[in-house]
Amino acid sequence: MQPANIILTRNDGIGDMVLTLPMAAVIKQHFPQIKVAILGKAYTKALVLACSFVDEFIDENDFFAKDVRINNQKPAVIVHVRTNKQVAKRAKQLNIPIRIGTSSRWYHWFTCNKLVALSRKKSALHEAQLNIKLLAPLGIKKSYSTEALQHLFGLNCLEKLEEIFTKTIDTNRFNVIIHPKSQGSSREWPITHFIELINILDEKRYNIFLSGVEKERPYIQQIIDKVNKPVQTITVNMPLGQFISFIKSCDAIVANATGPIHMGAALGIHALGLYPPLKPIHPGRWAPLGKNVHVFVLDKNCTDCSNTKNACSCMNAIAPQSLKALLDDVASKKTISYN
Repeated sequence: MQPANIILTRNDGIGDMVLTLPMAAVIKQHFPQIKVAILGKAYTKALVLACSFVDEFIDENDFFAKDVRINNQKPAVIVHVRTNKQVAKRAKQLNIPIRIGTSSRWYHWFTCNKLVALSRKKSALHEAQLNIKLLAPLGIKKSYSTEALQHLFGLNCLEKLEEIFTKTIDTNRFNVIIHPKSQGSSREWPITHFIELINILDEKRYNIFLSGVEKERPYIQQIIDKVNKPVQTITVNMPLGQFISFIKSCDAIVANATGPIHMGAALGIHALGLYPPLKPIHPGRWAPLGKNVHVFVLDKNCTDCSNTKNACSCMNAIAPQSLKALLDDVASKKTISYN
């Protein structure tokens, strides 16, 4: 029997939310009339609503404070994609009929009525594949390859990019976003490498943007002060919906394993991701998914840096020249004229 609706919980980061969106597509494939809602943090709302497979966004604060409705109906199913004790307790309080969680969280034994044996840390599967496994209690047991999932993001409902941002895009050059920070969510390429990469890129060929949140402005300024060509700073005051549309308007993005690299990949632009070969944060688990993904990671099975987050030799060993070579190759295939 098809449930009337379903809630997927993902009240954490943007990258995690991107990798949750294919779940909505898979659910719609199996239950075409179902209404899909995603519960998340307020700052991810624009991303969720950009997905054509999602019908509603539920702010986590509203979930705790209000009587939840999806298409004016009570919730029928909730899947705890991100495990959170308080969310699980609230779902039980709301008496949602089907409550799905992993058996590895003790509180799910008291708050959920459908348990899935799933250990993310020990699995060889990608995060997006692991998410799909949580749908098994609904009869969705098909396995999806990462190649199949890369077509299921559904980011088709984008905001129109405002003129103040469109005029910064140079159609006569290859537009590249460089996002140097990760708000502590991943290992980071050193600032000296970002500076070197910008300095060795041909100014006549590349139009370069630096992106980051407000608290990263001093770090971005350090890069601006040491590069030998003009770069533009974006996103500090750009709403997420506009940033998503801006990414789609560019040709490539360079970033650590953080939200923007996943958005760029899902939107189909060239996504150059910088990763450590360290489980469980390695590309096998967290690589961006998309048709134009390029992952840069040291070819070794590393445990050396597990206790030295701020001095990761594996990240330091990724040479800026290797990213330049890739960018030069893909830029040469774009039909543009250089002034």
